[in-house]
Amino acid sequence: MDPRVKKLAKLLVHYSLKLKKGQLFKIQGQSVALPLMLAVYEEALKVGAQPFINTLQPEAEELFFKYANDKQMKFISPLTKLEINKIDALLTIWGSSNTKHLSGVDSKKQAKSYTYRKPLMSKLFKRIDSGSLSWVGTQFPTHADAQDAEMSLSDYEDFVYGAGHLDDKDPVKHWLKVAKEQNRLIKIMNRFKNIHIQSPNADLKMSVKGRKWINCAGTENFPDGEIFTGPIEDSVEGWIRYSYPAVYAGREVEDVRLEFTKGKVVNETASKNQKYLTDMLNMDKGARFVGEFAIGTNYDIQQFSKNILFDEKIGGTCHLAVGASIPESGGVNKSALHWDMVCDLKKNSTITANGKVIYKNGKFTI
Repeated sequence: MDPRVKKLAKLLVHYSLKLKKGQLFKIQGQSVALPLMLAVYEEALKVGAQPFINTLQPEAEELFFKYANDKQMKFISPLTKLEINKIDALLTIWGSSNTKHLSGVDSKKQAKSYTYRKPLMSKLFKRIDSGSLSWVGTQFPTHADAQDAEMSLSDYEDFVYGAGHLDDKDPVKHWLKVAKEQNRLIKIMNRFKNIHIQSPNADLKMSVKGRKWINCAGTENFPDGEIFTGPIEDSVEGWIRYSYPAVYAGREVEDVRLEFTKGKVVNETASKNQKYLTDMLNMDKGARFVGEFAIGTNYDIQQFSKNILFDEKIGGTCHLAVGASIPESGGVNKSALHWDMVCDLKKNSTITANGKVIYKNGKFTI
C-alpha cells in the first residue's frame, strides 16, 4: 500500500473530523476505494470510535435511474432517515471504477430523483452547520479518475497526494498555515457588501451584505484551499462563461455561459450537453439561483482534472454554485442541486469589492 494512504487516513480522522471515542462514524465510497476506507476504519478503531463502512455500487445506481418508477424514487428508507439523524461523523470518499456510469440515464428522471432526496441533503447541511455532525469528503486515486484527468495512475496519485501536502513531514502544519492566511482574508472580506467580477469570461455583480465568508482549510474537503460565501439570492446580475468544463454526476458540459437577472439564470448555453445543463437547472425553483460564490486559493493545484474537489480549489480561479446554499455562509437558497462551475481569472481579470480592487489576475491584492 502507498504509505500516503495511511498518512491521509490519520489526517482525516484526527485533523479533518477530530473523531472522538464512542462516536458513530460512517465511511462511504465505492469498492475501488477500499484501501483508504480500511485505513480510516483502522484509525477510527484506534481512537475508540464506532466506525462502519457503506460500500456504494455504481451499477445499482445506474439500474435505479433506468428502472425505478416514481413511487420508488420518492421512497426514502426509514433506515436512511435514522442514519442521517444518528451518525456523529461522515467521511465520503470519491473515486470511481467508471466516472461515466450514469451517461445513459434520462437526465430529467435523474433531476426528479434528486428533488425527492432534497430533505436528506437539507438535513445533512443543517447538521453540519449546527456542529452536530462532522463531515469531510476526499479523493482516492483510481484509474478512471486518472483517465479523466489525462494522467497515468502514478502521476494522478502524485497529483492527489501532492495537492494535500501528504509528502510533507507534517501536512497538518501546512493546513494550519493555510487556515491562518485565509482567516486574515475573510476578516477583510466580511466588511464588503458588493462584489464585481470583470474578466474576458465574466461581467458579474452581486451583493454579499450580511453574509459570512467561510475559511476552507481541510476540515470539510481534503485537499482544500478556498474561501466562499452565499450571495444575496436575488442580487446576481450579469453573465459568466465557465472556462473549464462543468462536470456533474459524471456528465461533462462544455463552454457553459450563464446570464443572470435578479439572481436567476435567465439564459444558459453550452457547446456540449446543453440539454443536460437545462434539465439540471430546471430541477426545482432554487436550481437557477446562486448558492455559493468562492475563490480558489490552492496554488499547488494548477492542472484541470475534471474533478471538482480539485478544480474549484485552483489558485487563480473563482467558482459559483447554482442551487443550494451552504447554511453556514448565511445563504438561504434551497435546491436539490449544488453544481460548482469554475472560471479562470488569471489574465486581464479583477474582483472589485465596494469599488476597490481586491483581486487581480489570479491573486489577492489585500
